Amino acid sequence: MRVIGADGANLGDLLIGEALRVAREADLDLVEVSPNAKPPVCRILDLGKFLYEKSKKDKEARKSQKVIEIKEFRLRPKTADHHRSFKVRDARKWLLDGMKVRVRIRFRGREITLPEVAHEDMREIVADLADVAHVESEALIEGRTMIMMLAPGIAKAPV
Repeated sequence: MRVIGADGANLGDLLIGEALRVAREADLDLVEVSPNAKPPVCRILDLGKFLYEKSKKDKEARKSQKVIEIKEFRLRPKTADHHRSFKVRDARKWLLDGMKVRVRIRFRGREITLPEVAHEDMREIVADLADVAHVESEALIEGRTMIMMLAPGIAKAPV
């Protein structure tokens, strides 16, 4: 097997027993880095220190990732314009904070027979938020609910 020393120097091809002896003399561990290589590659290092530094790097990488949060507001086709304006104001604030917004219109009873009313509400919401958002997914009816997703950013002009 090919052995790499603690300082990164290539110690060449050694037998397992000899590599373990070199690692023990340095008071370090022999770790197989690449088992599928021909010959397999092992490295002499302090395993505890290596795992600790790796976990710190992973934690830092997770911390630097941006998690996209999805906020949602729910309406009904009979929701008054005044009430909808408050919901749109909240959605504007969320979009400016970089969050996505899901708009959900729930149909009850016979309201499902007039989806045009809900489509008109969705168009008005999009028009109200056109300066801060674009439609990520168009309004779709799923069961007794119409859902539309808005994402931060100004809509791109059609080509």
